[in-house]
Amino acid sequence: MTEYIPGLAGVPATKSSISSIDGEKGILAYRGYSIQDLVEHSSFEETALLLMNGELPSPKELTNFKNILKKRNEVKRKIRHLLWSLPSTGHSMDVLQTAIASMATFYPDAGASQPDSSYTQNALIKIISNMSTLVAMWTRISRGYDPIPPSKTMSYAENFMYMCFGEESDPEIVSLLDASLILHAEHTINASTFSTMVTASSLANPFASIAAGVGTLAGPLHGNANENVLIMLDEIGSPKNARKWIEGRLKNKQVIWGMGHREYKTKDPRATILEKMIKAYIKKNGLNLSNRFETALEVESICNELLAQKGVYPNVDFYSGILYSEIFNFTKEHFTSIFAMARSAGWVAHWHEQVSDNRIFRPTQIYIGADFRDYPAK
Repeated sequence: MTEYIPGLAGVPATKSSISSIDGEKGILAYRGYSIQDLVEHSSFEETALLLMNGELPSPKELTNFKNILKKRNEVKRKIRHLLWSLPSTGHSMDVLQTAIASMATFYPDAGASQPDSSYTQNALIKIISNMSTLVAMWTRISRGYDPIPPSKTMSYAENFMYMCFGEESDPEIVSLLDASLILHAEHTINASTFSTMVTASSLANPFASIAAGVGTLAGPLHGNANENVLIMLDEIGSPKNARKWIEGRLKNKQVIWGMGHREYKTKDPRATILEKMIKAYIKKNGLNLSNRFETALEVESICNELLAQKGVYPNVDFYSGILYSEIFNFTKEHFTSIFAMARSAGWVAHWHEQVSDNRIFRPTQIYIGADFRDYPAK
């Protein structure tokens, strides 16, 4: 293959049985199960185990997995001290990448040469379990508060909210967070998953590989876009300003954050589910959110008018930031790390799939530099 394809768009890089997308119909499935069904019937813990093992677990298997997650959710004291030593202004994704990478020093034998060993499997579960603890720790440490120790009885989503806010959350809020974690858990070979796989292909340990994924997700063209959506909505200010703002952006060929996805030719199914969840919660509880949600609905309406013919529709980032800020009460600097917390399940599954049938990634290039030449005489 000698044709240069920017961003490797449409170039198959692997074979995988973990998830699939039908971009024309707007369908995303994990191991064959649609995300709509998983959000309605599953939990994040069950979905994570489905992604890791390939099949829905039995009740006993699920109970054992939940117990292991709870048992392993404490963070090493020295990692906690590491977080305290970092500037409070540090971005949560930079902190999370540092913390995950540092975990390799505590579990050096979690190797790619034996991906099915009990030690390595426990390390993979440790990553998923500690992700929520680390993200919650930084939401408090960055504000000058001591971390709240994780519970040994709460579900994954419930425990995360407890560690962040120090009190038990309304079950409806927990259910919304659990659904959001399911929606963000996996999405085929996106940039951060590909980074994880490339690092894994060198037979690096899982902590180094997941840290690579975290670093990639931090970019504004990937997971960090949900922060920019809120900045955009605040800049627009109200629904009445949306058309002028959008037309100005399009005229100047600037990005409209949260709009468009390389894989989908229709609305991202995750965005559809998130929008419905937000609307249902508002209606049930009689809430009046800030201008952000109404502005977002107007932005989507205008973009449908102006961009739908080009296949540009809202993606998952368009509504996730609104859910995190308006209903969960998180500030935007922590949005992407919550995304990473969910995506750890998919990254772990891809790490295992890659090293189980491995060949190191070594793409080629099309050289456009100078011809061979002699070094000039002095």
